[in-house]
Amino acid sequence: MHSLKLYDNLNFMILIQVTKNSNESPISLLRRFNRKVQDSGIIRRAKSLKYNQRELSFYKRKMAALKKIESRKKIEKLKKLGKIKDGPRKK
Repeated sequence: MHSLKLYDNLNFMILIQVTKNSNESPISLLRRFNRKVQDSGIIRRAKSLKYNQRELSFYKRKMAALKKIESRKKIEKLKKLGKIKDGPRKK
């Protein structure tokens, strides 16, 4: 009997078990096990969680918003003084 125990981020255990049938070669047992692992979606989920980023804290979001507001004010002031041309925006 071959089994695989994996834990996802929420500490839920995922168990996949395969028992060897009579007259079954080890290669076919391994192939059947791999197919069950793929069908369960464990690997797909692990790969999707690999690059997840945490949400920014309230403080960091607030600081970023204040920085944007400050830079907009600075640009508007320079436009009024004529030091920056009022042209099309960059994309």
